[in-house]
Parts: sequence; structure tokens; C-alpha cells
Amino acid sequence: MHINVASDREIVSVVSLLNRAYRASGGETGWTTEVGLLAGDRISETTLRDEIAKKPQAFLLVYKIKEEVRGCVWVEPDANRDTWYLGSLAIDPKRQNNQLGRRLLGAAEDWIRERGGQRIKMTVIDERRTLLDWYERRGYIRTGQTEPFPPTDTRFGTPIVPNLRFEILIKAL
Repeated sequence: MHINVASDREIVSVVSLLNRAYRASGGETGWTTEVGLLAGDRISETTLRDEIAKKPQAFLLVYKIKEEVRGCVWVEPDANRDTWYLGSLAIDPKRQNNQLGRRLLGAAEDWIRERGGQRIKMTVIDERRTLLDWYERRGYIRTGQTEPFPPTDTRFGTPIVPNLRFEILIKAL
């Protein structure tokens, strides 16, 4: 699977993809949805552009088919560049269950490894047990550590379920 750093013109497509993958309902719902946990958009164009501007060391990677963005993932190194945060992994909900998610995850891991990364850290909402299990099958380890979901920071949605937490997972590369 070939991935590239997202161009400025692909940001709108990435925002659409993330919102469909994480918050869509009805016919576009994939198994990775956060519907029932969070309300509102997963991300806005403004928020994504702000994140990119605030974090120039991070990379938004995209997977495309015939010039159409079909997957994305955010990767960001720590100060030492040995541990990288991985988040916002998404595949077009219409294309889920074709092993594209695992292939995109593998491509992102390879991309990080090529840049000297030795470990990946990620956070997953603790209520998303199916997703946590999926990452465990890909070699990620649940650390037992959690962080509270910020209930007042609505840039990424508004919690419907009280006391959501992020579970921290790691994987050695």
C-alpha cells in the first residue's frame, strides 16, 4: 500500500472521510463509528488545519485510489523521534472489511520505522472495545493507563456518554 503526506488540497477530502468513518449513521456506517459515544463532527476543516499548523513535526498520511482519498492516518513523533503517536486512522466506510485498515496501519508503521521510530503510542476511547481488540490483534498492548476524555473541548465532538476515557496502547516496532 502506497501512502503519501496529504497535500493542502486533500484536507477537505480527509475531513469528509474522518467524519464519515467516525460519525456517520445509516448506510455509511462502518464498524469504527463513535455514534452513541460522541455527537457532532469528528473534525472540521478549521480544526484539522489548525492541528497541522501547530504541529509541523506531525504528518497526515493519505491512501488514495485513482486520486481519491480512501484512507488517512496521523503520525507524530515525540521530541526524541523514537516514540510516535498514531491517531485518526480511517478508511472509507464503504471499503471497510476489505483489510484496508490493517494494510494502512502496516504502511504507517513502516513509514514510522523508516524514520527511526521504535515504538508507537495511541489512544482509543475505552468504550470502543471492538476497536481495542482489533488493535491488540495487530500487536498493540493495552498499558492499563488512561487519560480522561476532555468533556469541555468539543473540537472533536461532544461526549454523549459521561466519563469517557482514552486507553493508552503501545507497540514496539
